[in-house]
Amino acid sequence: MGVDRPVIGVSCYVEDVDRAPWVAQRSAVLPHGYVDHLERAGALVVVLPPRPDADDDLAAAVLARLDGLVIAGGADVEAARYGAPPHITSQDPRPDRDAWELALARVSKVARMPVLGICRGMQVMAVAGGAALEQHLPDVVGNDEHCPAPGVYAHHLVTPVSGTRLAGILGDGPLDVPTYHHQAVRPSSLEGTGYRAAAWHDDGTLEAMEDPASLFRVAVQWHPEAGADPRLFDELVASARQRSEEHTSELQSRFGIS
Repeated sequence: MGVDRPVIGVSCYVEDVDRAPWVAQRSAVLPHGYVDHLERAGALVVVLPPRPDADDDLAAAVLARLDGLVIAGGADVEAARYGAPPHITSQDPRPDRDAWELALARVSKVARMPVLGICRGMQVMAVAGGAALEQHLPDVVGNDEHCPAPGVYAHHLVTPVSGTRLAGILGDGPLDVPTYHHQAVRPSSLEGTGYRAAAWHDDGTLEAMEDPASLFRVAVQWHPEAGADPRLFDELVASARQRSEEHTSELQSRFGIS
């Protein structure tokens, strides 16, 4: 694992993609904004497609080769994963991706790996920790500000919680962020997960959470990869570099390597 350029894994979809002259070609799919931000922050990026045989052992084998992780945005987490019936608006389940990313979330926490969860990634991390989701925000907050039009990022303000790691990175003041989600983590379900609230929307939607016991384990409901602000990616990469350096130093000390 490289210290100067830490290796960051990013989860992704497998989709049928039309790419002339190819039609419906099975492809590993990830918006390049993730890669661009991470590379600009100094990381080497590897894409982690879902696998039908995903379990914690496989996740551990993959994460052992990485310095940090991004759990990316995407479709709804299947409601059965947190013991609920699906809402009428819920998207079709993605069992391969759910299984893979939930395993990555569980194992990365045990491994104390730096992790950034984005939109669906925040929801995956919450569900892996035992939390539940609000399945359709307009039913809860009475507006569609978080996702007003299909296929178009909207913008709204979020306010970090003073004293959190997130506020230390982004400041305490309101932030204008790119958003595209109709689900969110249910705030009352965070109790007992190890996460704390880190940012809010004025309508009461939980917009970020973090694990204060970890080096860097932060999740946001918005889409920083679709914006110009690099600070969350910079902090993830810096934390991954720190973890790699500490691990190397520990091995050198243990085995007398100079």
